[in-house]
Amino acid sequence: MSTISTSQRFRSIFSGSVGNLVEWYDWYVYAAFSLYFAKAFFPQGDRTAQLLNTAAVFAVGFLMRPLGGWLMGLWADRHGRKSALMLSVYLMCAGSLMIALTPGYATIGIGAPVLLVLARLLQGLSVGGEYGTSATYLSEMATPEHRGFWSSFQYVTLILGQLLALAVLILLQQVFLTSAQLDAWGWRIPFAIGALCAVSALYLRRNMSETESFMRSRAGRRSESSLRGLLRHPRAVMTVIGLTLGGTVAFYTYTTYMLKFLVNSVGMDRQTATLISASTLILYMLLQPLVGALSDRVGRRPILIAFGVLGSLLTVPILSRLGSVSTAFEAFGLIMLALLIVSGYTAINAIVKAELFPVEIRALGVGLPYALTVSIFGGSAEYVALWFKSIGREAWFYWYVTACIALSLLVYVAMPDTRRTSRIDRDG
Repeated sequence: MSTISTSQRFRSIFSGSVGNLVEWYDWYVYAAFSLYFAKAFFPQGDRTAQLLNTAAVFAVGFLMRPLGGWLMGLWADRHGRKSALMLSVYLMCAGSLMIALTPGYATIGIGAPVLLVLARLLQGLSVGGEYGTSATYLSEMATPEHRGFWSSFQYVTLILGQLLALAVLILLQQVFLTSAQLDAWGWRIPFAIGALCAVSALYLRRNMSETESFMRSRAGRRSESSLRGLLRHPRAVMTVIGLTLGGTVAFYTYTTYMLKFLVNSVGMDRQTATLISASTLILYMLLQPLVGALSDRVGRRPILIAFGVLGSLLTVPILSRLGSVSTAFEAFGLIMLALLIVSGYTAINAIVKAELFPVEIRALGVGLPYALTVSIFGGSAEYVALWFKSIGREAWFYWYVTACIALSLLVYVAMPDTRRTSRIDRDG
């Protein structure tokens, strides 16, 4: 019988989710404001060249995510989910503060992009640990009949972090600053805000309850969290990799890259592109609990298969048409259709991964293979898209996204439905 009351459970899920929100706000502020600070760190070349450099740094940040997934996965499985979640916020705060305070290329030369890379490496370490631990915490804290619903809030807060980054951008663009001021120094403001918000996240996470699954595991001295322990579950590890491949490429294509695509490829002004991105993300965020709740009724596998089939069939038509849209309304509709499809992955991928592993290696099992896959494919999606554009073959990227989703579809078809085979129900 559970020793955690309903109110404690709700407060802990809320605190974990809010901390996740702050983490992802800090992470996505970089993508949202790169149109403004690109020339501060990389003054040479045209707009595409500058964006290519900032996209490369964005991708470099992903290189630390497997290390973060490994180190904080080990920490969370040995010392507790709560402790690891607090550590990840500290690291993200430090990275944001570095970016806010780093002088531009004109002041310190090559030191500017070097410090930018160091800050993103620190943030990558944080996010790499945050995902696996947060997914594990929400999945273990939720009741069995509503795990899909509650775990979907990881992506609700992830998307809300993006929305807050865009909201700050819209306010600075249209209310507080001129475009020249944003280019000169205004882009530093959102990074400073992120560092300050981490203080509230730390306070909330300090008061979270530890999960019963971890407490029972520690009491039973079942602590074998290590790479050796993880390798005893090769099928689960490969399932996480295959599960993530297509979903992460699709997610980053239609969220973080879409703002640049609308400006750099479609030719929209930055204000209109920002409003379109924000409005689609609001609806996308609201879809996550609905899809998560649906998975509690029909299972995880049918929803993943729906994403795989629709993504494989419609990605090229959607992106091709989006590249030649004539109105903001049409762009909104196409992006929203794509995000509706991607919800079949994002709303439930965290719970599916958590349900694959036993408690003693769950945070590591969720975090490390996920982070490796996202680092290779998700973190490079924007760079690959801009590289194809730079060589005059932008449409090749559409087929690249399609191929990644199709590969994941093969995994969805072959894997069991984790709602019925959940390892969380065997804890204790």
